[in-house]
Amino acid sequence: DSGNRFVRPGGASHLFLLTQGYAVLDGPSMPIIGKDGAEPNDTYVEQLTASAKAAVDAVVALGVADRNRIAVGGHSYGAFMTANLLAHTDLFRAGIARSGAYNRTLTPFGFQSEQRTYWEATDTYTKMSPFTYVRNIKDPILLIHGEADDNSGTFPIQSERFYAALKGAGANVRYVVLPNEAHGYRARESNLHTLWEMTRWLDTYVKNAPPRAEKPAAK
Repeated sequence: DSGNRFVRPGGASHLFLLTQGYAVLDGPSMPIIGKDGAEPNDTYVEQLTASAKAAVDAVVALGVADRNRIAVGGHSYGAFMTANLLAHTDLFRAGIARSGAYNRTLTPFGFQSEQRTYWEATDTYTKMSPFTYVRNIKDPILLIHGEADDNSGTFPIQSERFYAALKGAGANVRYVVLPNEAHGYRARESNLHTLWEMTRWLDTYVKNAPPRAEKPAAK
């Protein structure tokens, strides 16, 4: 392809955040693989967190990011990854999760590349579910979901129950429902509102956030 082609974001693309002063690492590669005959998802969390740390280290080394001012976000499976990263790392100041699945017991007959059922891989389903670890999520998370999402695995109940669990655990969470929207957002009003929510969230909890509190030294 031509190196002179311009990117033309549309809809509620995260690339519009470039206009608000943010640097965006778009679509970092985070493969989940199996080794020596093991199922890839059996070490999903370990591989995901290692990839995220490598991505953060890379953008900080390039000089385009402040380690204390980085957010993570995604749509659908990317939202699922976002929630897991907030549950299992302290790399990010905030997260944005759109139309995701957070409790894998609600997708018991497989998902994405997972072919085993819940009853065949109960421990893996449980460990992969950020719902299991809501008490670990200490950084602000914005949930957005289409009210009429009919995509298999990402029915609105996923965000509804995740939000309820986060609130019960005392997390800083906001849940936005987009009327009449399915898995992808179509209406101009929905897309503009989503962009407003995303920008407001990041301005509040990333761009203008106070420095992280220093962790006490180990004794």
